[in-house]
Amino acid sequence: MRLEKCWFCSSTVYPGHGICFVRNDAKVFRFCRSKCHRNFKLKRNPRKVRWTKAYRRLHGKDLAADATFEMERRRNRPERYDRNVVATTVAAMKRIDELRVKRQAKFWEKRMKVKTKEERRQARQELESGIHLVKAPAALQADPSLTLPKPLETLSASVAVQAAKEKAIAVSMDVGEEVGEERAAAVSKAEGAVERKLKSKMKVKVGRAKTAVMDAPMGMED
Repeated sequence: MRLEKCWFCSSTVYPGHGICFVRNDAKVFRFCRSKCHRNFKLKRNPRKVRWTKAYRRLHGKDLAADATFEMERRRNRPERYDRNVVATTVAAMKRIDELRVKRQAKFWEKRMKVKTKEERRQARQELESGIHLVKAPAALQADPSLTLPKPLETLSASVAVQAAKEKAIAVSMDVGEEVGEERAAAVSKAEGAVERKLKSKMKVKVGRAKTAVMDAPMGMED
């Protein structure tokens, strides 16, 4: 199975896919999709279109020169079939793909180091121009550096404030418990006094009722 390359974006064109255009001079152009075909008809240069592999390789965004790319070159010379050669070639293709992936990853890491430095430089420049938005003027006068207050100090201060709050809550709870106990004792004492007073009143009323009954005259017989 032969895999073709798109003339415009250099992506893979699988059998049964893509567009084939044959010019009047019998030159064949293969495109992976209508987007590439349309850009070709508009006579756009692939090296000037940002999403093509030609542009990325030209501007150092992708790995351009490597020995593994030589295996992908199309060769139109006839070769005699040999089963051992085919088996060796298939095994070599897998190993070459692994090497190409590793080298591309290493190239990307190397390229990102430069980008990281550039991002840090831009971030520092932005911080210098807008430090008044991040750091208070009083703190900036006390410490003119471009760093925020030390997180350990702020953390210790916040921890101290939290501990003080917890201590105050615990003290208020202890005081509340003591006040609650005293209030409960006073209420129970008052209830006992009221109950005793009611009992004494009831005794007085019962005694008065008994004396009234005994003092009342007996009824006359017919």
